[in-house]
Amino acid sequence: MNSMTGFGRGELERNGHSFVVEIKSVNHRYLDMNIRSPRVLLFLEDDVRNVIKERIQRGHLDVFITYKDHNDTVGNITVNENVLREYFAAAEKISEITGRQNDLDIASAMKLDGVLDYDDVKLDEDLLRSALRETVTMAVDRLTEAREKEGIKMVRDLLERKETLDGIISDIEKREPCVVEEYREKLRQKIEEYLSDTEIDENRFNTEILYFSDRASITEEIVRIHAHLEELEALLSSEESTGRKMDFLIQELNREFNTIGSKASDLSITKGVLAAKGEIERIREQIQNME
Repeated sequence: MNSMTGFGRGELERNGHSFVVEIKSVNHRYLDMNIRSPRVLLFLEDDVRNVIKERIQRGHLDVFITYKDHNDTVGNITVNENVLREYFAAAEKISEITGRQNDLDIASAMKLDGVLDYDDVKLDEDLLRSALRETVTMAVDRLTEAREKEGIKMVRDLLERKETLDGIISDIEKREPCVVEEYREKLRQKIEEYLSDTEIDENRFNTEILYFSDRASITEEIVRIHAHLEELEALLSSEESTGRKMDFLIQELNREFNTIGSKASDLSITKGVLAAKGEIERIREQIQNME
């Protein structure tokens, strides 16, 4: 079980070409990648995505790729003579109009749009592809390690919270029979108080108790909660990506405790439900960041 938060970096130099890949990961419902790459490596973006997809299932990833060619190879540079003449002529005209000295020099002219054309150097695409994929793999390795370490901490915390929920539901389960008995005693006392001279109709009395018992029964909810908590522990022990399954499971746990809360006519059970909902909310916050 991995966290979706982490950082990984890979660095490689091969035949005068150096690569640095940095990946920052945060939580996201699906796998979403934002790749920032030099223009010369744009043709390899699909390769980068495929390498990452093999290892990462969920999260928003910002991928930063830095590349440098240390061979100092450049393509042909062509001067657009007509464009250059037009720039200098325009500079002279502006000088005449404004009465200011024409200070357009060669260095400045070379930077003007359209003056120079560059022919790209023929690159060894196979070398670039192989080196970049290897660098991305290094970064993903480091990212995965970071996500695993964070995931271990999160699982430990979630297991503790699961144990807390186990204790809460066990207390509620023990309390359930007492609720009916206490209601029986309170009802009998009220009847005897208001109808002190009248004999209690035991059949009607028992029917009322049975009706209350059926209406207030939370046995089914308790059974389902125990099953959900067992499933939660199993998912936390899984090496697969189970974040989405746990998200659904937490919704079900919350629903069952809400049902118990709506049925409860007992202060102790109500307090238990509120405590459980607090733990469930903390679990929900944690699993939002789990792969």
